[in-house]
Amino acid sequence: MAAQSQYAELARQLSALGAVKRGLARILPGECPSGSAAVLTLLDRHGEMRMSRLAELLAVDMSVTSRHVAHVAERGWIERLPDPGDRRSRILRLTPAGLDMVDELAQRTADMFARNLGDWSDDDVGQLIAMLARLRDSFGDCRARHHDESYSRTPVC
Repeated sequence: MAAQSQYAELARQLSALGAVKRGLARILPGECPSGSAAVLTLLDRHGEMRMSRLAELLAVDMSVTSRHVAHVAERGWIERLPDPGDRRSRILRLTPAGLDMVDELAQRTADMFARNLGDWSDDDVGQLIAMLARLRDSFGDCRARHHDESYSRTPVC
């Protein structure tokens, strides 16, 4: 087990990751804020789903999820289809325009990391990915429990 001082330093380092999150937010297109990007990314990663499942994956209230969904639907990035199993519910699905936006987000994200981590080796990046996945798994991330997250085109959420 690590020393208490190492856990304190880990907490400080994780708090400082806000700079990385702000960098990710800055690269987003103006018409696609972070909440919208998260919706698109999750639908790309997990496929079509009900809004209740999306709210669970986003770990936010249904009212917040509804606002994000309305934003992406207004731009034609998703469609809301009747749920054959429950007529009161809707199934959310990416449209071709939504897939294009996911591709743009992925490219912007990859470009940002390439610029900022250009002096890192492939092994360094691989180790970071593995350790972050392990950290997330240690906290029992609900997304990791329900779905395989080995595929992710955009690490926005």
